Amino acid sequence: MKHDQLIALEAIVSTGTFRGAAERLNKSQSAISHSIRLLEGELEIELFSRAAYRPSLTPAGETFYREASRVLHQMRDLKSTAARLRAREEPEIRLAVTATMDIDPLLSALATVGNQHPATHIRLGMEMMGGPVARLMEGKADLALASLDGVPLDEVEAEPVAEVTIRPVASPNLKLPSSKRAISVAEMQGYVQVVTAGTGGATHEQSRDLLPGGRKWTVSDLSAKKKVILAGLGWGGLPDHMTGKERDTADLLPLNLEGFPIRHTVIFKIRRRDHPAGIVASELWDKIGERP
Repeated sequence: MKHDQLIALEAIVSTGTFRGAAERLNKSQSAISHSIRLLEGELEIELFSRAAYRPSLTPAGETFYREASRVLHQMRDLKSTAARLRAREEPEIRLAVTATMDIDPLLSALATVGNQHPATHIRLGMEMMGGPVARLMEGKADLALASLDGVPLDEVEAEPVAEVTIRPVASPNLKLPSSKRAISVAEMQGYVQVVTAGTGGATHEQSRDLLPGGRKWTVSDLSAKKKVILAGLGWGGLPDHMTGKERDTADLLPLNLEGFPIRHTVIFKIRRRDHPAGIVASELWDKIGERP
């Protein structure tokens, strides 16, 4: 039994097909099939039923896969431990953070790790929509702080660290209908909805909470979005931590809209399982979300 065979087994189960496993592992489909056949021959059990279009685990295969997953997880942990033991301080670590998150709680962790490792360049990038996860999976970030929307959970480690509340707001100058009831989609269609452009590619543009049939303006970031809304040019959802003062002074009014509920999103710290963390990245991971 070889480590590569267990990796192939995991890839087939997670992607659902031998072809998907081959693409993930950058191998030919025949090589994946051959590897599993050899494993089945050595174990003298059939791991997959191949009667249907998609391979499915046999009862024996399901039991074996559970144990194999545990072993693979332990192997990854051992590799990470070995990498930390032999590693020197990284010259640079890269964080990709969702722009909806308040970074104030993150600053103490950055300060502590930055002071302990002054030779390491910390690069902090604020991203929209699926940007943080895209940067992480592309290998352009060591850590991501984002929701788990669109995250390949079998490929990452994730722990919750914060929560963000996003609510629709508008300036009183926009002169929206005044009523205690929810404002309907039809009533909102004549007003501009301000949205931000995603940084994770075309598949990560905003799709949720877009009012159908309405006017829409797209801006590059949340700071621009807030200014456009404050100017009375449109309305949109903003994180509570960006609008607290303006809501207190009534420069921004919370909206009760059909089709745009208040969103409470959990933010996770996320890192890839197949990229062993270095010394500095490991220390920063431990510090982020740590209670004082």
